[in-house]
Amino acid sequence: MAKFLLAFIVIYLASTFFIVPLLSKLGNRSPLPISGHLRPLTLWTIVLNRHYVNSDLKITALNVAKQVSDKFPGSKMNYLDANFPFFDGFPLPPHLSHNDGKKLDLAFCYFDGDERSNLTPSFIGYGAYENPRNGEVNYPEECRRQGYWQYGFIGRFVPKWNASDYTIDAERTRLVIRKFSDEPSVSKIFIEPHLKERWGFSKNAKVRFHGCQAVRHDDHIHLQVR
Repeated sequence: MAKFLLAFIVIYLASTFFIVPLLSKLGNRSPLPISGHLRPLTLWTIVLNRHYVNSDLKITALNVAKQVSDKFPGSKMNYLDANFPFFDGFPLPPHLSHNDGKKLDLAFCYFDGDERSNLTPSFIGYGAYENPRNGEVNYPEECRRQGYWQYGFIGRFVPKWNASDYTIDAERTRLVIRKFSDEPSVSKIFIEPHLKERWGFSKNAKVRFHGCQAVRHDDHIHLQVR
């Protein structure tokens, strides 16, 4: 049994790093980089082959990551889930739309104490919410009231170790959103309405609400290309 398990792991990892990237090109998809200005928050994204995008999205993401790093030296743009390497329409659970190579989730940017950090309060990037303030529109509460039980479920079970050490880096996160919205290939960017208003994107038609049927987007940025 141990030999079988070891053989499976070796074959799986060899396929993941050497065979799947080559085959994905047949469908105009390729893996996002493992290191550099643009990188995965967790290597499990790579191991599970959830980091594939089409050529337009890859070029756009690399371009924006470089611009953000130029503005904030040493800054890394952490990506979360993208798409699987093959087959349009094949779902990427638990996402509703990450099935065509055109979608990508990015982590928010944070301070760790007084220092800009390339880490997040959630080890997977999801579930550490930037809650609405008094007087702001509160879609998490509204969606919960309407019976959309899944809307904030991630935050209930994702560990957030040392979360009290982190605060949102609004300046850097706003820059990421603005740079993507300036890209002609980008069609939509999803964040919660209270953050859209708070961060000055109320008149930006690309930045929009995703609907109660999805999950909360005050812990990450969702973007998609045309």
